[in-house]
Amino acid sequence: MAESKTHKRHFLKTYFKEKKQVGALAPSSRFLVKKMCNKIDFNTVKNIIELGPGTGVFTKEILKRAQPDTKIFVFELNNDFYKLLKNKFDDSRIILLHRSAEHMEDVLAEHGVEKVDAILSSLPLAVIPEDIKNNILDSAHLVLKKGGRYIQYQYTLNAKKLLEKRFGKLKMSFASINIPPAFIYCGTK
Repeated sequence: MAESKTHKRHFLKTYFKEKKQVGALAPSSRFLVKKMCNKIDFNTVKNIIELGPGTGVFTKEILKRAQPDTKIFVFELNNDFYKLLKNKFDDSRIILLHRSAEHMEDVLAEHGVEKVDAILSSLPLAVIPEDIKNNILDSAHLVLKKGGRYIQYQYTLNAKKLLEKRFGKLKMSFASINIPPAFIYCGTK
């Protein structure tokens, strides 16, 4: 409980300091985390990318569900969150990166991985500059294997057309028990 309160305070402080990198006032609820992670078959996933982990609520659930040989590439651009994650997780499956998600292809090549099975994104697409957002989504499409899943949550439906352009028809769901409530987009390549 104390860890949760500390992470919420840290999240809020970072939100006010870095509004262009942090899109919410609080970490995602466990309900949103479970709904998104349920869209991934962790029995078959060997390589997964997490974008914008923040305080690591999704990372923690991914680790809980992932197989012992799964590689989890975690991209966090914010300095404060990166340091927090570095101290919080000590698991050989995690490859924690302090780099922009635009560089997914380069990072995977550096680790001898060509494609990933799933990408789970918490990136606040609404506040990311257009050219960077397009580069990230193009890169995500490029590194995702055929049949792979792209899962993203947002607080509005504004990203729907942008994601459909790359991932075709999306399966949509809604997490009402979250602050604020969130739309979940799920696309398959």
